[in-house]
Amino acid sequence: MTSRFADGLAVGSDLVVAARNAVGRALSRLSGQADLVCFFICGDDPDDVARAGQAAMELAPGAHVIGCSATGVIGDGQGVELTPAVSAWAATLEGARLTTFALDTLAAEDKFVVVGVPERATDDHVAILLADPYTFPTDAFVERSVDVLGDLPLIGGLANGLQGRGSVRLFADGKVYLEGAIGVLLGGPLQVSTVVSQGCRPIGPSMVVTASEENLLLELAGQPALARLEDIVSDLDEDDRELVAAGLQIGIAMDEYAERHERGDFLIRGVIGIDPEREAVAIGDIVEVGRTVRFQVRDAATADEDLYDVLDAHREQLGRVDGALLFSCNGRGSAMFGTADHDPVALRDTLGPIGVAGFFAAGEVGPVAGHNHVHGFTASVLVFSSTSPA
Repeated sequence: MTSRFADGLAVGSDLVVAARNAVGRALSRLSGQADLVCFFICGDDPDDVARAGQAAMELAPGAHVIGCSATGVIGDGQGVELTPAVSAWAATLEGARLTTFALDTLAAEDKFVVVGVPERATDDHVAILLADPYTFPTDAFVERSVDVLGDLPLIGGLANGLQGRGSVRLFADGKVYLEGAIGVLLGGPLQVSTVVSQGCRPIGPSMVVTASEENLLLELAGQPALARLEDIVSDLDEDDRELVAAGLQIGIAMDEYAERHERGDFLIRGVIGIDPEREAVAIGDIVEVGRTVRFQVRDAATADEDLYDVLDAHREQLGRVDGALLFSCNGRGSAMFGTADHDPVALRDTLGPIGVAGFFAAGEVGPVAGHNHVHGFTASVLVFSSTSPA
């Protein structure tokens, strides 16, 4: 059976062979010539990863090809973590306009400037971004992308390697990059959309930030932030207190004018510490006075429910879905669900037997409420459909 979107997966220590097998399987399942190929490689030796990436790029000379190294890959309806493997995804995108790009940073006086950003056309829909977290300022670039790309959605993830810093490899149209970021801009007659599942459940009430200093929350609803947090935790049952101890999160409301703020209405950030002397709570973002926040917890059951809910809602809006790219946090998979297959299985369950591939990322890129962000513990999905969203 052939289609416009297809994936392939190959596991094995010979990464060049695995790359050829994975990409070959994806290409063989397409109904037409590939216009875009994405591949993801998990391997012990960065040089082996580079050779495998070069082999993968040679298999689709007429297509735009991007890829990266990772600590785990997704394809053929399953995830493979910390094991030599290659996943691939191929798409026939008739009439679409594809522009691959490579980003780098240059020092300019007291700041860094990102170079290589592609020119945006009026009918561009989305850009896939794969970045080296050790050498590229992904958070700053993504948060400020509106300055150069307007409201263009960014979707993708932070690459990694099994050897950490220095082992990341990025691939774009025949070239291997040891640092920076690469990606592809998609425009023209396409129906694409994004889904971001943050997988958190609110605890306690929504509260307005009444005093803050950089990433410190000093007051919530007119009371010391730490006192507010202690009151909330004291009212929880034992199970939720364990979730708080395992990793408390906080949600920043994306729509200040909503009457209520429930799950899915927040941008999730981590609570990274407390300052007992100032009765403050430190979080992984800067929140201005006047914003609404709500503490959150995350567990496997909540993350499972959230992913299925957002995918089901998305499917109802889209009609027929043909393919998807999945960027899942490396803290999900077996670490959260007990299986590396959870997220790709969820996509198959909700969106159907479509071509899906991706990787386990060191951070995920995706829009929430129309603004691009870098996330943690999320599943970010780029969905290709045959009909326009309702």
